[in-house]
Amino acid sequence: RTALARLDGAVAAAARVAPWIASAIAVLAVGWILTGVWEPLGPERGFARNAVFVTLLVGGLLGLFFVFQFVYAPILRFGLNHKFLFLAFPTVLVLLGATVWLGFDRTFGFIPATTRLVGLRPETLCASAPWSWAAHEFPGLGREFMPPLDEGSFLWMPTTMPHASIGEGLEVLRHQDMAIGALPEIDSVTGKIGRTESALDPAPTTMIETLIAYKPEYATDEAGRRINFRYDRQRGEFVRDGEGRLIPDPDGRPFRQWRDHIRTPQDIWEEIVAAAQIPGTTSAPKLQPIETRLVMLQTGMRAAMGIKLRAPDLATLERMAVALEGLVRQVPAVNPATVNAERVVGKPYFEIEIDRTAISRYGLNIVDVQDVISVALGGRTITTTVEGRERFPVRVRYPRELRDDPEAIRRVLVPAMDGSPIPLGEVATVRFARGPEMIRSEDTFLTAYVTFGPRPGLPEVEVVEQVRAFLDSRVATGALAVPPGVSWRFAGNYEHQLRAARTLAVILPLSLLLIFLILYFQFKSVATTVIVFSGIAVAWAGGFTMIYFYGQEWFANFEIFGVNMRALFQLHAINLSVAVWVGFLALFGIATDDGVVIATYLTQSFEKRRTETVAQLRAATVAAGLRRVRPCLMTSATTILALLPVLTATGRGADIMIPMAIPSLGGMSLVMLTMFTVPVLFCLVEEIKLKLKVGAYRDLGTEAGR
Repeated sequence: RTALARLDGAVAAAARVAPWIASAIAVLAVGWILTGVWEPLGPERGFARNAVFVTLLVGGLLGLFFVFQFVYAPILRFGLNHKFLFLAFPTVLVLLGATVWLGFDRTFGFIPATTRLVGLRPETLCASAPWSWAAHEFPGLGREFMPPLDEGSFLWMPTTMPHASIGEGLEVLRHQDMAIGALPEIDSVTGKIGRTESALDPAPTTMIETLIAYKPEYATDEAGRRINFRYDRQRGEFVRDGEGRLIPDPDGRPFRQWRDHIRTPQDIWEEIVAAAQIPGTTSAPKLQPIETRLVMLQTGMRAAMGIKLRAPDLATLERMAVALEGLVRQVPAVNPATVNAERVVGKPYFEIEIDRTAISRYGLNIVDVQDVISVALGGRTITTTVEGRERFPVRVRYPRELRDDPEAIRRVLVPAMDGSPIPLGEVATVRFARGPEMIRSEDTFLTAYVTFGPRPGLPEVEVVEQVRAFLDSRVATGALAVPPGVSWRFAGNYEHQLRAARTLAVILPLSLLLIFLILYFQFKSVATTVIVFSGIAVAWAGGFTMIYFYGQEWFANFEIFGVNMRALFQLHAINLSVAVWVGFLALFGIATDDGVVIATYLTQSFEKRRTETVAQLRAATVAAGLRRVRPCLMTSATTILALLPVLTATGRGADIMIPMAIPSLGGMSLVMLTMFTVPVLFCLVEEIKLKLKVGAYRDLGTEAGR
């Protein structure tokens, strides 16, 4: 019996410990796989350091959630006993979110207007140190259409001077291709100048298009997977074979193909700009092939932002384009090197003007002279040779040495009516003249483009608005004289952002309305629906607060194993774009999960449990909250942990995924506050019903009367 009792005790003890052992094994397995796939610190830090970092990060978050369960009840009791003081905290968070989004001046702009009522001057308040600090700290978020995608290549599109010849343009193209191709990070360089024989490619001969493909940061195979190479730890270098090539080794290290000071594609672009500078050519804004083609198809411009200038004649168009170019360079938000106005007039033309009086003395007419010029200089097809399935035209014209300079052309002979040869210079004026390289029209107006790019880190919409305000001020002061018939408008991604803003102004309210209706159909109570719906406001504030923290240099500015956390999680200023608003839409859909779980259980609990006093209401609220705190934490934890690898991603599509994930991360971090606000508001409504003896508490008033 003693042996059986000991065996039963051992089995019971094993049964109690088995779930913990199984959980530990599962956690270790998931951590092992996550470390190998994620490698947050980079492959050069090794598996051990990555495993320690993942353990600290995931374990720290889970530890916070574990501690949260123990402090939940005391904080909830405090909130129930001091409801209005407690609810002031989420109210402040919502105001903070609005301030981050709109800016301090717009959010609290009503305060200076009301100071007149108490005898204060608004200028004094706005000039005070606290107000100035807040206005500078919270200027509002910048706006852009979409974050630029990393395509793995660049499109370098400078322009040469209008009078540059084809030979000079080709020489510039060759020099730039060699200079760019010499950079170690560059994989291939392909340049093009001019246009193809197609109406779909209206490129002038001054426009250079160079497609630049750069190497990935680490050596990869054809499928894009990193390759490990044999590494000598003692000497601290990679092992190479007799021909100097790296030796693949699954147990080795990945080979980094970028130089040490090159950390991002932006660094590669800056190297390209520095290497490709040639006198006589302009610089170019940062462009990528697919992005640029889309912009060119949609707007006609070869830049993400620019001005479409309209004028009644070419001379005015040229003069105004140059004037706008000089003014746009003065805008602080614009990168002066990227400003480029099309030189409408400036291409050298070789003109032959026939003298009608002179040709009449020889009995000639205009057609006779034009035929000679056409045949001698341009050539005329006299026959076609057929060689198999191929056909070649046979053209007749003067040899090159008889038509390669103005004096030779003046010596072209024109036969008179009597057959005597007459030099072309005696019956026509031969000269050079400046003319348009290409005539562009839109909506029947002559059009020219003035393109420009922002300084690094500045949003597109704010840059365009600054340029617009600067030009309007110059027109208002008379510094820029606008001739009659001249007008301009801004185009590019700026137009796309305006259209997206109009679309989102409909989609966002409609989405919130649908969420509210779904909640109402679930609870059949407007009060409960509003209480649960308040979680969206808290999550909304959390999303904007996280965006604010992302742009602060002090936030997460520390190192772990030599890796800066700001660089690891790619913390930088985030502008409002379509990607960010899509992230908020996703956040709105999951922000009410915790509120729905708690409100549903509170409703069911109060229906089953009869409460007659305020103390009983608060005790029942705490008991219900404790029963649902673990499921709510699991909901938030899974969402937050799933977003962490996205925030460190650097592959294709990461430029869009990160702005989409930031609102969800910040919102779900603060949405746990609804685990307090929903019970507090729910209890507040029940206390009001109890005090007024309405609803389920109507019987208490009847019993008290009896």
